[in-house]
Amino acid sequence: MKRPRRLLTGQFWGDAAERMVRAGASAAVATVGTGAVGIADIAWPTVGSVAAGAAVVSLLLSLIAGTTTSDPTTAGFTTHSAAPNAGPYPLR
Repeated sequence: MKRPRRLLTGQFWGDAAERMVRAGASAAVATVGTGAVGIADIAWPTVGSVAAGAAVVSLLLSLIAGTTTSDPTTAGFTTHSAAPNAGPYPLR
């Protein structure tokens, strides 16, 4: 059975998009920080620029993961997302 090309699967791009949004949101929250007193005090262009940069780095990392020996269907670096035969509800 022929494996699908990693970068052409919907699962890959869905995972990559999720990682981009998460990285961008984390960077935005970190940039806003606690120094701003009100919403008008936040330097929004800076926040947007840092968040966009983090999202681009996340996409590049996903593309690298998609061309290495990681899970062939996702954008992650891991080889397995769960233990083999763990079922949908693994024991804790």
